[in-house]
Amino acid sequence: MKQLLAITTSIFVLFWLSTEVGAKEKEKDIQLVDDVRSAILMERDTGEVLFSRNEDEKLPPASMTKIMTMLLIMEELDKGSLKLDEKVRTSENAASMGGSQIFLEAGEEMTVEDLLKGIAIASGNDASVAMAERISGSEEAFVNKMNEKAKELGLKNTHFKNPTGLPEEGHYSSAQDMAIMAKELLKYEDITKYTGAYEDYLRQNTDKKFWLVNTNRLVKFYSGVDGVKTGYTTEAKYCLTATAKKGDMRVIAVVFGAPTPKHRNAQVTKMLDYAYSQYETHPLFSRNEKVSEVKISKGSDKHVNLVTSEPISILTKKGENIDDMKQEVVFKEDVQAPVKEGDKLGTLVLKKGEEIKVESPLIAEKNIDMASWWTLFKRVLSDFTKAG
Repeated sequence: MKQLLAITTSIFVLFWLSTEVGAKEKEKDIQLVDDVRSAILMERDTGEVLFSRNEDEKLPPASMTKIMTMLLIMEELDKGSLKLDEKVRTSENAASMGGSQIFLEAGEEMTVEDLLKGIAIASGNDASVAMAERISGSEEAFVNKMNEKAKELGLKNTHFKNPTGLPEEGHYSSAQDMAIMAKELLKYEDITKYTGAYEDYLRQNTDKKFWLVNTNRLVKFYSGVDGVKTGYTTEAKYCLTATAKKGDMRVIAVVFGAPTPKHRNAQVTKMLDYAYSQYETHPLFSRNEKVSEVKISKGSDKHVNLVTSEPISILTKKGENIDDMKQEVVFKEDVQAPVKEGDKLGTLVLKKGEEIKVESPLIAEKNIDMASWWTLFKRVLSDFTKAG
């Protein structure tokens, strides 16, 4: 009887394990796309990949390159070193750009906001170069900045040669890297005001009024889609990095190398449908929300608030709960003034059991200068008085 029980138990365990493995393999091997070079489906807040195919293959990204261009623009706006109403003068170089354009003329001045519209909605190559020159002084210096940012984000299959996506040898990216770039860009929620607009106008109240129509038709035809960027060249074929938000869940879907725009949009639609039918997002923190604080040695303030650098959520299969999720904060040791707003001073770790589900940087809420000698003296005197 004991032997029979042992054999029966072993068979049951093996059957259960094979069923579990089989289910995971089935999910892993699910085919959501066809006739494309590569693809990936990612939940934005967690960065969790829900589906992928050839996601690391180096391919020409065409105008999806402008996701990095827009990311660097949004970073400058966030820092305050660039203003939406600032006027940017168009150089001969920017005005000479071919392909998709908003027909800037050399010497023409246009606001940062209108140039951003021209990039996000109409994929303007001329607008991209004009902004690149404004931010870095030259197109070449801006491209260096793009590659530095790619390295900072840990992108292993990306290298830029220009800010537009026009064909050039050695200019490439991958579906995985493009999704990570989009994830970073979408930290700046205002970007979807531009990428999610189906149409707009430039040069209002002039005789050169220019109509913009979004190259991403899913903005109009798929509920929740509000970005990010299409791409097309003869070499790259039809590409799209799309994002949609429904309820609390934002998803990023990337397709490289589809044969037609209709087929590209159909593949992205299938991935989005899959994500929203199978998964749900549980928001925990919004961007710039206080999580903790850290002591600052020799600072003008003794402490600084640690805030989130991005929205933080947990992703589950539909119906699962997150009641057993644990939260930990790992602090940077011996933080000394001066501290700059945005400096990483800790990490928020979310665990389910022993499994780490999320690790996200915590940053300084504001600048903390060095304390004056008089402030330090008063602190020492105060501590001495309390000790007495």
